[in-house]
Amino acid sequence: MSDWAVILGASSGIGAACAKELARKGMNIFGVYLRKPKDHIQKMKDELEKYGIDVIFKKMSASNEDKRAEAIKELKAIDNIRVKVFVHSLAFGTLKPVIDLNPKNSLVQKNVEMTMDVMANSMMYWVQDLYQTGLLKKGSQLFGMTSSGGQRQWKTYGAVSMAKASLESVSRQLAFELAPFGIASNTIQAGVTDTPALRKIPNNDKMIEKSLTLNPAGRLTLPEDIAHIVSMIGFSEESWMTGNNIRVDGGEDITG
Repeated sequence: MSDWAVILGASSGIGAACAKELARKGMNIFGVYLRKPKDHIQKMKDELEKYGIDVIFKKMSASNEDKRAEAIKELKAIDNIRVKVFVHSLAFGTLKPVIDLNPKNSLVQKNVEMTMDVMANSMMYWVQDLYQTGLLKKGSQLFGMTSSGGQRQWKTYGAVSMAKASLESVSRQLAFELAPFGIASNTIQAGVTDTPALRKIPNNDKMIEKSLTLNPAGRLTLPEDIAHIVSMIGFSEESWMTGNNIRVDGGEDITG
């Protein structure tokens, strides 16, 4: 059987770190990305292929139903495949306050719906399709990337916070329904992580400063910290650890 990792948001940050770590340990990579230029993707592909594995990168919106169907069809064409690891690491949401005296500066319905669809709902749709086409099998491990923002608030983080909380619920429901088939689903609650997505959050410097103060280790979480845990669990055939929100933050959350 040919084991593959399907990684949504594979071109940077946590997704890219997961691709590298899983490839380093011998897993084939199917990476979904949207915005990175061709030369960046080709460089990543070349680096991953040095580990002697197969690599496919697909440029698409991960929340587009037709594009998702195309990607699933491409995966299904691979002989004797199992999607061993599925990583949902999409950081694409609207960063605006819910309340502002100027309505143009606050969230509107389409902002919330887009953020929810990309950062939460899409995990459910991908897993439905992967399971129904037989690509998920006993021993498959599913991961949704969340953060403490699912329980805590930041002025411009409202829509993303809603999506993170929803993603955690989606993962729990998947864990519940897939448990009889030996498939596990968990969310990874990263600490404040040094990624391009972090730098897009307004006043991220204050977020970083607070994290450095709170974290017992005195540093930010790195994408590689997350990738090591995804790899450790992802290669396991054990499905009894499921339905959890696993904190990977160096102890940041327990001090805050």
